[in-house]
Amino acid sequence: MSILTVATNSTFKMNGHIDRAPLDFDVAIIGSGISGINAAYRVQTQAPAGTTYAILEARNEMGGTWSFFKYPGIRSDSDLFTFGFQWRPWQDKRPIADGDSIMRYLKECASAYGIDKKVRFGHKLVSADWSSTDLCWTLQVDVAGAGRREFRARFLILGTGYYDYENPLEADIPGLEKFKGKVVHPQFWPEDLDYKGKRMVIIGSGATAVTLLPVVAQDTEHVVMLQRSPTYVFSLATKDPIGNLIHFLLPDSMANSINRVRWIYLGYFLYYFCRLFPNLAKGLMKRDAIRQLPKDIPWDPHFKPSYNPWDQRLCLCPDGDFYKALKKHKASVATGKIKTVTENGIELEDGSFIGADIIVTATGLKILLAGGTEFSVDGKKIVVPEKFLWKGVMLQDLPNAAFVVGYTNASWTLGADATARMITRLMNVMHSKGVVAAVPRLEHPELMKSTPMLNLNSTYINKALNMMPKSGEGQWAPRSNYFTDVKEAKRGDIESGLQFYKENTVNDKANGTANGMANGMVNGVKG
Repeated sequence: MSILTVATNSTFKMNGHIDRAPLDFDVAIIGSGISGINAAYRVQTQAPAGTTYAILEARNEMGGTWSFFKYPGIRSDSDLFTFGFQWRPWQDKRPIADGDSIMRYLKECASAYGIDKKVRFGHKLVSADWSSTDLCWTLQVDVAGAGRREFRARFLILGTGYYDYENPLEADIPGLEKFKGKVVHPQFWPEDLDYKGKRMVIIGSGATAVTLLPVVAQDTEHVVMLQRSPTYVFSLATKDPIGNLIHFLLPDSMANSINRVRWIYLGYFLYYFCRLFPNLAKGLMKRDAIRQLPKDIPWDPHFKPSYNPWDQRLCLCPDGDFYKALKKHKASVATGKIKTVTENGIELEDGSFIGADIIVTATGLKILLAGGTEFSVDGKKIVVPEKFLWKGVMLQDLPNAAFVVGYTNASWTLGADATARMITRLMNVMHSKGVVAAVPRLEHPELMKSTPMLNLNSTYINKALNMMPKSGEGQWAPRSNYFTDVKEAKRGDIESGLQFYKENTVNDKANGTANGMANGMVNGVKG
């Protein structure tokens, strides 16, 4: 019998005792974006036989970020050969793709494996309470048009991404309320926004601003990217002649695997090169930026960051489209601090003024893990920032729950897949042990040296440090890279730092013995 289905008996009386209520499914996957779709595939192909699952999706469409964001030009800032799924490779020869193409790909993948049939739309997880007696999760879910419903599941996989869908990162922009034009945040881009012939200012210098500028510049009178400090803007060709040659010479299945690994290595080569040789990397990026900039836009101060490459994530522009827009003089860059927003534009502290009809506040995303779900164990709230992450996946003292977190220095999907593989392996280990619960335990958390979960110093990450769990050492260390994490998922130690629990019996429960998690503990190994 599958370890995840041992407690699915219907509620009934036997010898005067009440048995447990049934599970609705063994695994509840929260979110149907890249993380959720990938987790679903791994569960249905690698979890113990007979494992049932459902995907609870708060919105009315799968796709996560790629369904939610509607601003012009939205595209990946990672190559699709690694951003796509290992189990259904990206077939387009372009390494960078637009949002619509990515959405079609995700729906195609989900449909091909029947994953789309497992999605319950309009189901927003509000809270999750673990019962140490029943050894399962009780989920409080808001169902669109049907109010609050309760579901029971043995295991939780939280594939909700990392940001708040309802609230953007608030930026302190003095005088913004005085502006008479239109103020737009990319997270809530109006589909009917008419910017043709208008003056637009995009506040921000991250990936969203770099993506928006070349697209809106085609129709605006002029667009200005206004930044407090510059970032690194890295050009990437959309044609991959080496990849095309590999596909020409080899069968598609072999070519897909080689190309995927090749792009993973290319990404990590760039990252580690920047970290190991920051001055050389800065020099090369400076030369590349100056080569592409128009003569009237100086590299200093507009493209001279105050930090080293990959202290923050690099901004990618396919075929140098960002620089090409600047050369056409339909777009420009301004660097400085805002003194105040007026009725018809923005005044900077240096006295300069930028007229505007539309202001776009591309100031970042507000980090929110697990979609804001409140967690508790036996009714006692779990305070996430006080806890450590076991292997970057499971939260200290939280049973049978996995947080899917991607990489900041590589494609998100790589991290999501390393997580899904580790969790399905853990499910199989639990099955072989005859246990139904695994809980990360840290005997002396006060002695553990803590480090941030994410290794970038971007503003939106720094503002969220007090809301995120901590990383530590050993089994509690932060993730390093895809190759190491997949090796750990396949063959690493996934028992140290966990306590496993057997299911309690009906008679034990009825006779008033200790709860299942105390009565049925198999082992508890120090982390």
